[in-house]
Amino acid sequence: MQLGFTKCTTEHGVYVKGNHIAEILIICLYVDDLLITSGEVKNIQAFKEEMQAEFEMSDLGELSYFLGMEFRRTNRGILMHQTKYATDVLKRFQMMNCNTVATPIEVGIGLSQGDADCAVDKTLYRQMIGSLRYVCNSRPDLAYGVGLVSRYMESPKQSHMSAVKRIFRYLKGTLGHGIMYPTNRNRGCNESSLIAFSDADWCGDKTDRKSTTGYFFLFNNALISWCSKKQDVVALSTCESEYIAASLNPVAHGRSKHIETRFHYIREQVSKWKVKVEHCKSENQLADLFTKPLKRDRFEKLRHSIGVENGS
Repeated sequence: MQLGFTKCTTEHGVYVKGNHIAEILIICLYVDDLLITSGEVKNIQAFKEEMQAEFEMSDLGELSYFLGMEFRRTNRGILMHQTKYATDVLKRFQMMNCNTVATPIEVGIGLSQGDADCAVDKTLYRQMIGSLRYVCNSRPDLAYGVGLVSRYMESPKQSHMSAVKRIFRYLKGTLGHGIMYPTNRNRGCNESSLIAFSDADWCGDKTDRKSTTGYFFLFNNALISWCSKKQDVVALSTCESEYIAASLNPVAHGRSKHIETRFHYIREQVSKWKVKVEHCKSENQLADLFTKPLKRDRFEKLRHSIGVENGS
């Protein structure tokens, strides 16, 4: 703090110094490891000199590995991937020689808790899913599939295990993929633009008829956050146009009084011009990747749109 850094209010291991985009210095701290980044190399060098004057510190050079994540610089930008970890996982579960598939989840799969086929090893099933969940840190294209099979860890059946193995088969065929963080010249957007896509299916879970929510955020056309999860309550309608209207219309209607505080917060931000909410047609809804199984062409198009690329 004595060097003029401000602690991030939402990510407590991140510290920021400076206001102008070219002057900003960002530090990511984990135990005694630091990631240092800035728009100017001189800022990074000055900080390292200040730290080395106070502490014994080793400079490991350009980022290549951090907390299980691998980083590689390409002509388009920086690729964050987990090729080594994914390869180790495939070997661990004897899936290295499997036949590959183009999508992680088959369209129309129809899994449910009440599937009547044979039970499988619960411990093995959980280990496989746990490994896949870690791979999801750099592979958002796996998020929906892994979330889906995670619902059956209490009593997994053969049909559930087959779905898990399909995800491994997809992973085998896309080992070199990761999230691309493009350089400025490849972003094709205005500086500091924040865009979010959000979507949900309707009563997609056959067991309890709860829906699946999916969303992601792009900052300067680079993926920074995403989620695919089953909702906590059962939705009684799709509410697509109703929620758009609720966020844009300042008039309170009796039928919408059940909407929780978080939705009214969005409406408040819209009224302050901090957020702009737009309806997104199905063909342009990129968040479909996080809410349902997709055919190959659609899946690959959306995967590329959110920045998941083959860096090998």
